[in-house]
Amino acid sequence: MRWTPSTIGPIAVCALREWCASVLLLLAFASAWLPAAATAQTTPEVQSFEVTRGDEGVLVAFSLNFELPRAVEEAAYKGVPLYFVAQVELVRERWYWRDKRISLAERTWRLAFQPLSRKFRVSFGGLNQSYDSLADALVAVRRVSSWRIADAGAVDDGGGHYLEFSYRLDTSLLPRPLQIGLGGQADWNLRVEKYLRVD
Repeated sequence: MRWTPSTIGPIAVCALREWCASVLLLLAFASAWLPAAATAQTTPEVQSFEVTRGDEGVLVAFSLNFELPRAVEEAAYKGVPLYFVAQVELVRERWYWRDKRISLAERTWRLAFQPLSRKFRVSFGGLNQSYDSLADALVAVRRVSSWRIADAGAVDDGGGHYLEFSYRLDTSLLPRPLQIGLGGQADWNLRVEKYLRVD
């Protein structure tokens, strides 16, 4: 039997039309919202960045905003350690020659899931801290305060200095078999850079 409007009735036709319209509307909202949400979550951005000069030296504090892409998050839950590297280069401008690097400071955090305790551990230098969730562990690797990057006398009062800041997920420190399979995968290209004048 072939279904036609006359055989299924006018009420059923209206209900079917309303249902189809609702589905199409939901699909339109989903297609418009999901890509924007994914970009906002996984594209790193600098929320705050401060440079201070004092007796202790040149200090840097920053805060980043990003979430791990799905592929990176799944790898973390499978026990793959993730390495986040922040680098700050202090440079003096020179009109007569190439700009001179005054200092280069680098920090590396190791974030790893501990299956037995079901906790995430963040290691920095010789310090280790455990967190109950991945979100809490990410807070620890996205913020830095009072990071000494140079001596107090490294910056002249005459100006002409700037900072080059970069922060990245360092895939070169991942296990070798995993590195081979990452070629061309955008999810693992987590990086942000910033240029800042220092007066």
